[in-house]
Amino acid sequence: MTNGLKIVVIGGGSSYTPELIEGFIRNYDTFPVGKLILVDIEAGKEKLETVGRLAQRMVAAAGVPMTVELTLDRRAALPGADFVTTQMRVGLLEARGWDESIPLKYGMIGQETTGPGGMLKALRTIPVLLELCREMEELCPDAWLLNFTNPAGMVTEAIQKYSKIRSVGLCNSPIAAYKWLSKLYDVPESQIHCEFVGLNHLHWITDIQVNGESKLPELLDNRSGYSAANVPQFAWNGTLLQGLGAIPSYYLKYFYLHRETLAEQEAALAKGESRAQTVQRLEDELFELYKDPELKEKPKQLEQRGGAFYSEAAVRLMHSLYNDTGDIQTLNVSNNGMLDFLPDDASIEVNCKVTAEGPIPQRPEVVPDAVKGLIRQVKTYESLAIEAAVTGDRQKALLALAHHPLVNSVGAAEQMLDEMLERSKAFLPQFFAAAE
Repeated sequence: MTNGLKIVVIGGGSSYTPELIEGFIRNYDTFPVGKLILVDIEAGKEKLETVGRLAQRMVAAAGVPMTVELTLDRRAALPGADFVTTQMRVGLLEARGWDESIPLKYGMIGQETTGPGGMLKALRTIPVLLELCREMEELCPDAWLLNFTNPAGMVTEAIQKYSKIRSVGLCNSPIAAYKWLSKLYDVPESQIHCEFVGLNHLHWITDIQVNGESKLPELLDNRSGYSAANVPQFAWNGTLLQGLGAIPSYYLKYFYLHRETLAEQEAALAKGESRAQTVQRLEDELFELYKDPELKEKPKQLEQRGGAFYSEAAVRLMHSLYNDTGDIQTLNVSNNGMLDFLPDDASIEVNCKVTAEGPIPQRPEVVPDAVKGLIRQVKTYESLAIEAAVTGDRQKALLALAHHPLVNSVGAAEQMLDEMLERSKAFLPQFFAAAE
């Protein structure tokens, strides 16, 4: 392609964007991006301009023939796109604050991608992503949509159920595991192989090989495990790890260490140190850095954001799809029989061989019996929540909450749901249009 690839980034004003730009610059020789269009909404205009100017300085300093354009007109950006990536937050950080704080009032975990908060984020986000998909079907039907808008697994499942667009979901958790192991064993990531099985933010690593040698037995004695900046870390119970025979994702702290994480969240909120508040401070600091006209590279401070390495994972996936590499990446894809206890159209998170035709899921060698029930229960919740997001059905939304392991009372859940829906009313027309 003489003019290079066209990439459209929805949510281009995100603080993650400089990491994406860095990836495009580093991989230009084998993934030649000719035009990059950063798209955002009116409320994000100032951030878009700040990040966009930094992106333009980075590209100019690198000397690659890539143009960076900024726009608030999504439809104008899409025609001819080869790849579209999404990194949006419907309702901005204010909505994240609601998702984290309201459940705590009812004695339940407040988190932006799992539990009640995760459901509200899905209810706000899925209709917006499906609208984007309809525009892509019209304007760039052959493009790949790479979604790393959370809750990534649920959003990906909704896209694959309700749209014809070629899409893949991805998360930074698997790449974070590789970076942890690379540092732990002082070897390149290319010499490490991990077997993942489960759902987005609900996966287990069932094998870890370094240079072909399994390190899982010794790692099951390392109770600290891997974590991320946005998930509080507690030591795992060694007996639990030995029984599982697998290393849980750090998001499983909310399930396996429910009481401890709930207490930590309540204490943090009381001190004005909730994750939403912390992220807001980090964002403010990052954007002050981004405004510096002398800054021409991704600042190191960006790695303090919980989603660090999302963009690295996204560039790797685009590169592999474009170059038909056949390498293994951990992605969110339709089940299609990989896990025989879930529906074929359920989105799962497993290793995939990445080809030009798309990711090919690799059947997990081990699925611990002890995790199947939790996977099935959370998937039931997710499927109901997706249906609620599309239809605006409050009964479906409550039914979804009733099936979530982190919801401890349907009575309290109904009150909580009413409050959360009302607070996000401006972003939930599907729930309020009929009533009005």
